[in-house]
Amino acid sequence: MSNSKIHEGRNIKRFREMLGIKQEALASDLGEDWNQKKISLLESKEIVDPALLQQISSVLKIPVEAFQNFDEEQAIYNISCNFSDNAMLNNYPTFHPIEKIVQLHEEKIALYERMLKEKDEMMERLERLIGKK
Repeated sequence: MSNSKIHEGRNIKRFREMLGIKQEALASDLGEDWNQKKISLLESKEIVDPALLQQISSVLKIPVEAFQNFDEEQAIYNISCNFSDNAMLNNYPTFHPIEKIVQLHEEKIALYERMLKEKDEMMERLERLIGKK
């Protein structure tokens, strides 16, 4: 078993990278006060302010608990125990958090595509209105 402490900033970085989101993009989603350097500093913090963690949770669509509880050493230990020897023959639940993350990422892409389409349609309407004057 691991006795290491949870590093919330490192967990933010891990999940951000799994989603394929750059520091600059996360900074942009968090607002005007944020930039790439502040995200880098945030990801180096062991403990992150709960309100900020909630904001990042909303932006990345990942539960706050994932940042607060994910322990890489413990995860590796669990995987090595569960998938060694004949452990695969045991009946383990088939919950796949990575698949959930991928699904959320795909939903986010679909949302961005829908927003881009709506923007294009609005631009066309505005161009038609301007052309009529």
